[in-house]
Amino acid sequence: MLRPEEAGLNPGDPLPILPGHVSGGRFERVLRAGHFAITTEIAPPDSADPDEVLRRAHLFDGHVDAINATDGSGAHCHMSSLAVCAILTRVGYSPIIQISCRDRNRIAIQGDVLGAAALRVGNVLCLSGDDVSVGDHPEAKPVFDFDSVTLLQTIRTLRDESRFLSGRKLDLPPQMFLGASINPFAPPYANRVDQFAKKVAAGAEFVQSQYCFDLAMARDFMARARDLGLTERCFTLMGVGVLASAKTAKWLRSAIPGVHIPDEVIRRLEQAEKPKAEGRRIAVELMQQLAEIEGINGIHLMAFKQEEFVGEIVKASGVLGSRKPWAPEFPLVPTPSK
Repeated sequence: MLRPEEAGLNPGDPLPILPGHVSGGRFERVLRAGHFAITTEIAPPDSADPDEVLRRAHLFDGHVDAINATDGSGAHCHMSSLAVCAILTRVGYSPIIQISCRDRNRIAIQGDVLGAAALRVGNVLCLSGDDVSVGDHPEAKPVFDFDSVTLLQTIRTLRDESRFLSGRKLDLPPQMFLGASINPFAPPYANRVDQFAKKVAAGAEFVQSQYCFDLAMARDFMARARDLGLTERCFTLMGVGVLASAKTAKWLRSAIPGVHIPDEVIRRLEQAEKPKAEGRRIAVELMQQLAEIEGINGIHLMAFKQEEFVGEIVKASGVLGSRKPWAPEFPLVPTPSK
């Protein structure tokens, strides 16, 4: 079992590491203790500057329970998710490493999982990854040795059976809390709960969803998930996006596969005197209403290029009640260089 400081925990954190916890990390402990959780995303910098990572993470202090470090999101190149997570863990944050199947074969992926665990990164989100054709390196060669389901199975094999896929034994297995993505809002809608079930069967212990802007669809999806017993086996964090304008919403809906934004949401942004503020109000309302749906255990708040508003949105929603997530006790972020 990890000591608290090894798991990136505040030694004064009252949440215990209980039997059955797979990572010992703070994010898993929050969920297993029955608290409503908040996660968000950090956009890795186009830089080798570790201080830039900390400046971006500092915006979330006291407001979120874990921070996703994206892995070549949109097939664009940035600092690696593993490096971002190592920087965040060293300071005490609870990061979620994203692993995309697009860029690595099974040898590299298994090595990265062990490396992340050695750096005390306790959470992983398994993704297939966007195709290279949509990014800024369309000439790159995609790998896709795994898909997200076989990636989950592989990390579970490393962790629970203490062996590589080759059968070779591990001296010390990785202690990782396994996550996956779901999208209840992309057709064919009837198949989305089945896909959720496949990921749970493969080892997913938490899931984060694509943007949710349609509460009726979210309620229907969660009802079917409850009927299958999935909410008893896996924690569900529903994705909420912060829209800057009607133009942005229309672009997301048309350009990003699987993004569903109802016309009503776009009309609200079009009619708003201050669209950015209206986008934040929409996010707050969605968070409050999603928190009332049985089986939803948290929110994954995505505020691309609006990260400075994450704290304001979380506070306004009230979904955390009186609970305040961990934040560094002392200032850790250097001032930006002039």
